[in-house]
Amino acid sequence: MARVVVDVMLKPEILDPQGQAVQGALARLGFGGVTSVRQGKRFEIDVAGPADDDLAARAEQMAGTLLANLVIEDFTVRVEP
Repeated sequence: MARVVVDVMLKPEILDPQGQAVQGALARLGFGGVTSVRQGKRFEIDVAGPADDDLAARAEQMAGTLLANLVIEDFTVRVEP
């Protein structure tokens, strides 16, 4: 069994109101020095079979088709054994 990990983040040019809200809350709670927060999402997908190049290609296709909105988000894929 292998695990696919997909991290999805807003593209740098897209405003992140949730990240800004977290940054403001951190400052109000006394966590100084935080200059920026970006919020994203992470998917962990367990897949039957080996962690090979075919799985990596399928994972890229999954992420680009369903898990990320390619207009406003970027993603990275990592395959773990």
